[in-house]
Amino acid sequence: MHMAAKKKSSKASSKNKSGEKKLKVVLAYSGGLDTSVIIPWLVENYNAEVIAYAADVGQGKIEVDPLKKKALATGASKCYVLDLRKEFLEEYVWPTLRAGAKYEGQYLLGTSMARPLIAKHQVLIAEKEGATAVSHGATGKGNDQVRFELTYRAMNPRLKIIAPWKDPLWKIRSREDAIEYAEERKIPLTVSKKKIYSEDGNLWHLSHEGGVLEFPDQEHDFDMLKMGVTPEKAPNKAEYVLIEFEKGTPVSVNGKKLGAVALLEKLNAIGGKHGVGLVDMVENRLVGMKSRGVYETPGGFLLYRAHEYRSRWRRSTRRWCTTGCGSRRCARRSIPSSTRRRKWCRAG
Repeated sequence: MHMAAKKKSSKASSKNKSGEKKLKVVLAYSGGLDTSVIIPWLVENYNAEVIAYAADVGQGKIEVDPLKKKALATGASKCYVLDLRKEFLEEYVWPTLRAGAKYEGQYLLGTSMARPLIAKHQVLIAEKEGATAVSHGATGKGNDQVRFELTYRAMNPRLKIIAPWKDPLWKIRSREDAIEYAEERKIPLTVSKKKIYSEDGNLWHLSHEGGVLEFPDQEHDFDMLKMGVTPEKAPNKAEYVLIEFEKGTPVSVNGKKLGAVALLEKLNAIGGKHGVGLVDMVENRLVGMKSRGVYETPGGFLLYRAHEYRSRWRRSTRRWCTTGCGSRRCARRSIPSSTRRRKWCRAG
């Protein structure tokens, strides 16, 4: 867990000109376009003290000091950066993998699993700092608003929720508007009006939306990929991967025991190199809209496929119990005699 950076300020800065205590807000901050402009927007429109909070869920190498420096320079009073990668995998991803859960048969729930974890620690920081509000950069058209806000309300319903994209004071209507807003305030950005994909990444996956993807009738050339390549650019020679599971949880790759983070990083490298786990799909959002996205989940694809094969193999190798085998592990001992005949025998 990284310590919080704090801007030097006087005690009087926690109050506004009328002497009233400032609204203290904890913002889920990534350093990307939306949350970069939200910091000055909260200061300008709510006269708020903004505490930025960034979660490291494996979205790439986070340069902690530059991220904190950017948040403070943009108007935040503090910036927390927490390493949540291990908790993300062990408490959120592995249970989902064991359940074999997918959305609409293809999406492996990368963003869906990360948001509640991020929101959980955001609430904990708010309680620690004595903040009375939390804020996020999710729009009113997607699923993230629901993921964040349900978690806030479940953990601390007393917190005020400021969702700028749904706020009447928010005059930004597009990512182009947000870029102009940032440029006016000299906020450094890594996006442009030409290449304007909206990305969300973590150790499990990387999603891409926006740009040409908003036009389902248009083909693209996968120029947005970062975790791997297309199958056309993958090696022609196959690579064998052995994944060991214990009670449905992956514990080793090619015979080597690995921790959760190292294991997934290893599989991401292998899967990405061979162009697996790449999905271009149109999905149904919770709010009733259609959305097109490109998802990269190379290591997750390998784990899901291995887990599915493992489950099928276990089912196919069990034997039918037609007579009493006498074993205490035999399934027929725990069922009524009228239905014993064709039940699985777990002893064999």
